[in-house]
Amino acid sequence: MRIDLHCHSDVSDGTRSPAEVMRRARQAGLDVVALTDHDTVAGWREAAETAAALPGGPEFVPGIELSCKKNGDSLHLLGYLFDPEQPELAAELARIRDDRVIRARRMVKRLRELGVDVTWDQVRALAGGESVGRPHIAGAMVAAGAVRAIDDAFTPDWIAPGGRAHVDRYALDPVRAVRLLNGAGGVSVLAHPRARKRGYVFGGEVIEELAAAGLGGVEADHPDHAPADRARLRDLAGDLGLVVTGGSDDHGALTGDRLGRETTVPAAYRTMISERLPADPRSR
Repeated sequence: MRIDLHCHSDVSDGTRSPAEVMRRARQAGLDVVALTDHDTVAGWREAAETAAALPGGPEFVPGIELSCKKNGDSLHLLGYLFDPEQPELAAELARIRDDRVIRARRMVKRLRELGVDVTWDQVRALAGGESVGRPHIAGAMVAAGAVRAIDDAFTPDWIAPGGRAHVDRYALDPVRAVRLLNGAGGVSVLAHPRARKRGYVFGGEVIEELAAAGLGGVEADHPDHAPADRARLRDLAGDLGLVVTGGSDDHGALTGDRLGRETTVPAAYRTMISERLPADPRSR
């Protein structure tokens, strides 16, 4: 049984539609796949309907990748099988999405002041869906000839944190995010905590704090994790009673269509599902 619990569609910053993600998941031999777009669940229906119509699956898991911030550093939290209409969580998702648009507009303005010929309409067209992100701005910069490749935009010269055109945005405190997901009947997993080249390096003390708040698991098997970091995360997960997950973090063409490159073992997936909390706190 092959299980990929981390991938994105063009509803956020991937390049494939939710339907195409499901079709490619089947072609990749996946039995279970979670769609975890950034701060939105807008792709769930299309993905679920496509997966159900495909002969032989795959099983669709509704998910999300929530934008959080810890001590000024970006931290991402994967959430699964939660009720997106839970009022408090729904309000936070709307606030995050709205702020993404505000932030992107301000970044476009800064780029234009720096002489880069990009427009908001270009960025919005590249985004397509409701979740606008820096990769869409980077794509517009490539089209304008300001940089050669998308990765070249993520530097201090441009849109990396602290860069000339970078703008901070609203993000959740991760402890609160864990509690919101749990309160909506879901389960939370810390995404790529040791993706060093992208600046995600969180020590055991952060994972311990999140575990105390109700974190369900840690994503140890990720394409950007070195073997030593994977081993350390497994040890931490064992000490804290957390599930170890794996996912490709596929973004379609942006990441080389790598669905299934990293997977979650079936026993861990079953444990994760069994640890879901009732959505109504009164029924706990």
